This record gives sequence, structure tokens and C-alpha cells, in this order.
Amino acid sequence: MDRFKLRKAEPKDVPDILRLIKELAKYEDMEDQVILTEKDLLEDGFGDHPFYHCLVAEDPSEQSNNNNGPVVIGFAMYYFTYDPWIGKLLYLEDFFVMKEYRGNYKHFLSFCLSSSLTLPITINSHRLSIFTAFPLSSLFPPGFGIGSEILKLLSHTAVKSRCSSMHFIVAEGNQASIEFYKRRGAADLSLEEGWRLFKIDKSSLLKMSSGPEE
Repeated sequence: MDRFKLRKAEPKDVPDILRLIKELAKYEDMEDQVILTEKDLLEDGFGDHPFYHCLVAEDPSEQSNNNNGPVVIGFAMYYFTYDPWIGKLLYLEDFFVMKEYRGNYKHFLSFCLSSSLTLPITINSHRLSIFTAFPLSSLFPPGFGIGSEILKLLSHTAVKSRCSSMHFIVAEGNQASIEFYKRRGAADLSLEEGWRLFKIDKSSLLKMSSGPEE
């Protein structure tokens, strides 16, 4: 890991986190759907009660344009949730490494970002598959690059926090990523258990919260 360093994100990283979120959205051809601001990220992730946690990868050999330290080249956003059947889970919400730092990967291993309430359908015509359960006791082999090191650290975090599994979603058309995760023990719940992902957007939430019950 001489080429890069992984660490917990700090408030100063918010501009880079948003930059990487937009790069990921552009990769998924959904850039116009990113409405999050730096202010949102700062308040939601670095306050007294953070809604998310974040890891960043940086290249010590390159300095950022704003002289804020080494350039941030990747990130992983996650949070902890709870399953009434199996207990604590680590949910990996977003994961991105800049193209020029992806090593030998032909395709980036991407996740979908959801900014609204999600329930275990199709989101804006994008079909999604729900995945779960890295074998948390296993370690990823060395030499697989930044992405694998991030997953290794997240697995360690999940085990240390006594989580039963790690959950995430992958775009159905991203076959390279699907196969990558399957080789590491991920189970496709959409295929095996028939779960469908739903989204209730903000306008519908407001309508339900204030209008008469149907």
C-alpha cells in the first residue's frame, strides 16, 4: 500500500467526497440526479449524530489543487442498520475509486447512491439487484488494488462492530462488478430470495405525512 493511504474522512474532505460522488453518478449516467451539497455532507456526516461514515483513499505522492494535503482518489460511504432477523448490518451505500487509480480493473466496481427512503422495483427505470453478505471472517488477498483494500477494511469494521453481514446494491448491468463480488462470497438476494428495492421520494413522503390516510 505504498501508493495510497486509507483513512477515516474528516470535515476537510467534504469537497472531495462530493466530487467523487458526482464522478460516480456520471459513470452511472445519472449525474443530473445529484442534488446533495457540501453543506449537506458536512452536517449529515460530521455532526454529533452522523447519518453516515466515510473512508477516503489518498495518494501521498500527489498534492491536491487547493493545497489541502494529498489528493483524495477514492471513498466509501457506509452506515450501520439493523435487520430484525439477524441483527446488526453494515450497509455500504457508495464506493468509488478514480479511473486512473483502478489498477488492473477493467471496469469500476460501483454502487448506487440513494438519497431518499428505500425499502426492501425499479428506480427511475434503472433495474437494481440487491446483494448481501461478504463472508466477514475472510480477508481479501493482497495485490488487488485500492478497491479490495477498502473492502478489506470495511469487512474488518463490520466484524469489529459484531455485524452479521455487509449489504449493498449493484446496478444489474454491471456484470463485471457482480462477478467480482460473487467470487468473494456475495449472495444475490434479488435472484435467490426475490427481494425488490422500492423508493418513496420526498414529494410522496410529504403527501403521506400530511394528507388523509388512504
